[in-house]
Amino acid sequence: MTEALIGLAVLLLLAFLRIPIAFVMALVGFSGMAWVMSPTAALFNVGQTAFDAAINYELSVVPLFVLMGNFVARARLAAELYNASNAFLGHRKGGLAMATVVACGGFSAICGSSLATAATMSKVAMPSMRRFGYSDALATGSIAAGGTLGILIPPSVMLVMYGILTQQSIGKLFAAGILPGAIGMMFYLLAVRWVTWRRPSEGPAAERQTWAQRLTALRNVWGVLVLFIVVMGGIYGGVFSPTEAAGIGALGSFLFALLRGALSWKVLKEILVESVETTAMLFTVLIGALLFANFINFTDFPQGLVSFAMKFSDTPWLVIVAILVIYLLLGCVFESMSMILLTVPIFYPLVMQLGYDPIWFGIVVVVVTEISLITPPVGLNVFVLRGVLPDVSTGTIFRGVTPFWVADIFRLTLIVVVPVLSTWLASYVA
Repeated sequence: MTEALIGLAVLLLLAFLRIPIAFVMALVGFSGMAWVMSPTAALFNVGQTAFDAAINYELSVVPLFVLMGNFVARARLAAELYNASNAFLGHRKGGLAMATVVACGGFSAICGSSLATAATMSKVAMPSMRRFGYSDALATGSIAAGGTLGILIPPSVMLVMYGILTQQSIGKLFAAGILPGAIGMMFYLLAVRWVTWRRPSEGPAAERQTWAQRLTALRNVWGVLVLFIVVMGGIYGGVFSPTEAAGIGALGSFLFALLRGALSWKVLKEILVESVETTAMLFTVLIGALLFANFINFTDFPQGLVSFAMKFSDTPWLVIVAILVIYLLLGCVFESMSMILLTVPIFYPLVMQLGYDPIWFGIVVVVVTEISLITPPVGLNVFVLRGVLPDVSTGTIFRGVTPFWVADIFRLTLIVVVPVLSTWLASYVA
């Protein structure tokens, strides 16, 4: 127990010093293993953990979904999703911001990356909102918040990681994420409505489009629907596994981008290099987290935590509340992937011991992790927008996302109190 607590303290200290979290987890995991076992055991642990991660067949879904998202981003599907959403919502107060949220949700369904969604939609939606006089706060806030839907609406790399860490069905997790993702989108729309109700000048209405224009815009998003139906329908229909679905999705997005003339040899090289870099980053974080988790598991910390939590077996909801508070605090200093990889091996046995549903807990973890993407001081989506829109201050973006993370708190509460929202669709997946 003592070794684990010291390791956690050192990890938090180094993280506050802004040392890359992957290296921090690997360093603490290696040093801790050398302390509780031996330097030789620590070295063996590093080699075996890296090897196991590299050859894990289930993890091959990660680079394939990353590649799929990059092809989709280059195929200009985001612009068509935004145009279709704008055709139906743009004439309302705050309608362009609402259209941005809806388009982000649709783009997330075939991209799976929050950062990619935020970066892509900022280029698509920001010019229109500025042209109609939207405040930079509401415009950037809707983009940053809408981008967070990417880690929940399937296919989601975060849900894949949770499923692999806990040995839960990825298909069930994908199904479980659909309804909470849709609820999140509705709560974001309400957040936009609340902002424009209090300050109408922040989101003036645009011109109303005719039904002919709306139907034309809808016809242009057939590519998104085809990709989503093929990938997710194949998984739920038992036609292929999530890993096979990722491969088919990557191939489909490649063909779609090729047929639309969005690919050249130069662009293809850029997509492949970007996908490799992203995958390498994710696997580096994963290996670091596994090294740290192995160290923690060799101490008596997990057993001690479970024993302590069982004292609250009559009121297990107190343990869940405590875990959520820890996640919200960690979200202020950790990025989302690191949070999941670091905490799930610690909290998952505890939650299972208290009798909670593992699929429900996975959705709760991902939702609370979503909030960390837009909360200060380390809201990654905020800093993505800051990089893409250098003329907008960080303070303005954080002010813009405030109504959205407040809406996320309400959504998180609803999902915790009503677990069936996460487990209903999953119950239909074999």
